[in-house]
Amino acid sequence: MSQQDPSMSLTRPVVVVGGGSGFIGRALGAKLAERFDVIGISRGERAPDAHFTAFRKADFFNLREAENALKGAQFAIYLVHSMLPSARLTQGAFEDLDLICADNFARAAKLAGVTQIIYLGGLIPDTSDLSPHLASRLEVESTLRRYGVPVTTLRAGLVIGGGGSSFEILTRLVQRLPAMVVPKWTLTRMQPVAVDDVVALLSFVVGRTACFGETYDVGAPAALDYRTLMAMCAEILGLGRRMVPVPLFTPSLSRLWVSLVTGAPKALVAPLVESLRHEMIARDLRLAAMAGLDPMPVRRAMEQALATAKVLKREAKSERPPSNKPTPTRTVPSLVRSVQRMRLPDGRNAEWAAQEYVRWLPLALRGLVRAEVDEHRNCRFVVFLIGLPLLVLTYAPDRSTSDRQLFFVTGGLLSRPAQRGRFELRQVLDGQTLMTAIHDFGPRLPWFIYVHSQARFHGWVMAAFRRHLEASRALPCEPEAAPKRQCA
Repeated sequence: MSQQDPSMSLTRPVVVVGGGSGFIGRALGAKLAERFDVIGISRGERAPDAHFTAFRKADFFNLREAENALKGAQFAIYLVHSMLPSARLTQGAFEDLDLICADNFARAAKLAGVTQIIYLGGLIPDTSDLSPHLASRLEVESTLRRYGVPVTTLRAGLVIGGGGSSFEILTRLVQRLPAMVVPKWTLTRMQPVAVDDVVALLSFVVGRTACFGETYDVGAPAALDYRTLMAMCAEILGLGRRMVPVPLFTPSLSRLWVSLVTGAPKALVAPLVESLRHEMIARDLRLAAMAGLDPMPVRRAMEQALATAKVLKREAKSERPPSNKPTPTRTVPSLVRSVQRMRLPDGRNAEWAAQEYVRWLPLALRGLVRAEVDEHRNCRFVVFLIGLPLLVLTYAPDRSTSDRQLFFVTGGLLSRPAQRGRFELRQVLDGQTLMTAIHDFGPRLPWFIYVHSQARFHGWVMAAFRRHLEASRALPCEPEAAPKRQCA
């Protein structure tokens, strides 16, 4: 929380917006400010403005920061997505990163006494074979509900609005390709929605008890395919664009093609393109009817979005530094984040998994490393013969529970002395899913050497631990053999 944060003296109900500095968050803040005191959460420092009473800096990979960010909130809105990297090296799938952020948000909301969580997810097609991106959206929904705070979910497809990343990718394709290669997936039907409608409906459900625990689809009045949408965009822009159908164009080629043409990061493009194999159709628009809202037609939404994009482009151009100064670029710290998903044996919890990891690792690295664990669960992984610690993990009892175990990396030959990373094990989803994660770890080795040695070795170790847990799932739970590792 910044020193400028006046949120402790607010008089109206407080809404905290996770992702408040993003495309939808900024627009939503203006709408919510009509009824609430609005606090935005972002990764970087931001000053209050006409709509946000305060901004709080928080990284949702950090539970303590999430707890501080949600203090005093009656309502909490979750607009966070983790497709772009937050560290120089990220090991792990974006869906696992999303899961940890959502779990921290839900735990923090429970602790803060939040009355309602509002989540903007994605339209879910009627199939069990979901893309990883859409399956992740469902997992986030489930995770936000896990700790008992009522959740209201709005599911949307492509949000049409100036400044939106998905819409910007589409318009760049249209603007940069005089002859457009249109793969088969461009015939997939979808139902976009205007950003103004999304904002209006998100605002409508805040504090409305009839919407607690409900899930709603939102969308424009009619569906269309991507090819039609791109042609509509070209027409509005006054561009003549020839569509060249290509029957065989794999998702891998599509990802590469879209990324090269638009300049969008592959990490952002890949999950979006993968989802294009599904029809993204709103099954009902009952929330719009409840709110008395007539959904905006796609063409009008497109015209407004393109007009807004022009304004934003002019503003960005006027704010650029002089030509003799370099344009600032988005950077990520030279730290490591590594997340792995595993399955716990029946009856086991995160506390057991932490103890088992410390017991198992020296056996897996027999002859190389031994583990020294004291009565406080602090652990040193020591190299045989020379007796020097590779890593020192200090247990955090005040921040640990049976379903989440936290250790700080406080020393060792492989750790940068000034950087205190975190190692955690936590249960998520059904309680049988275990996430092991290293956050904000600063390696002591030179970066190139680290990436090709210690980082790869860590990946191998966690894959081996996953296999160990899978093998343990086949064994019966025997509390008499290990009294501290209790069965459920």
